[in-house]
Amino acid sequence: MSHAHERTAILLGEEGLAYLRARHVMIVGIGGVGGAAAEAMARAGIGRITLVDHDRVSISNMNRQLVCLHSTLGHPKVEAMGARLRDINPELALLARQQFLNREHIDELLRAEPIDYVLDCIDSVSCKAELVAGCQRLGIPVASSMGAGGRLDVTRARIATLAETHHCGLAANLRRRLRKLGASLDYPVVFSDEPPIKPLPQQPIADAPDALPRAVNGTISYLPNLFGFMLAGHVLHRMLQSAALIRR
Repeated sequence: MSHAHERTAILLGEEGLAYLRARHVMIVGIGGVGGAAAEAMARAGIGRITLVDHDRVSISNMNRQLVCLHSTLGHPKVEAMGARLRDINPELALLARQQFLNREHIDELLRAEPIDYVLDCIDSVSCKAELVAGCQRLGIPVASSMGAGGRLDVTRARIATLAETHHCGLAANLRRRLRKLGASLDYPVVFSDEPPIKPLPQQPIADAPDALPRAVNGTISYLPNLFGFMLAGHVLHRMLQSAALIRR
């Protein structure tokens, strides 16, 4: 009988599909990268997904974020993405947490229920470092996205360990912070070794006037989504390999 995952079953078999249905994945940061990663997870048949993001959909997201449509402008990203994922898979167990991630809440978030993998798609380096260090401290597998902004060349995107990254300012800052936290740099990330195009000078954030000014990177439709799909693909492959459901 035809079903939504029949093409995936050709690759993984019914045992593989059952394994993915039993997995819980947390995606933190539902922007261009995180939205694509979440959609890839849902379409692959992951049974439980937790989305974490404090932000709302804005018009500046339209050029790259799957969560951004004219019908979702102003909506919390976790709610808009959650509705999209449920439309893809009505049987998905989904938890949408609209919250800003900080050091005090990370352990609580990660201990709330068993998690098979965390995908870190956060922009803030300080939050990334605390999340990665928290996952490592609790023994939860984690994978991160580095900076997709300022890049155009899809052939320069790759998976490596954080220690192996180069030509990425976000990765360099994250390495420094993780060293201070005593965390490992030997974990998987997606990054680009393309030298980035310079961002605009620091300026106030339009929808957050009380926040500190920041430089705004240029982005294009496909690069953040490519990062998200690569990150999700790497995590799915690692989970299936760990369960001896694929051997290559």
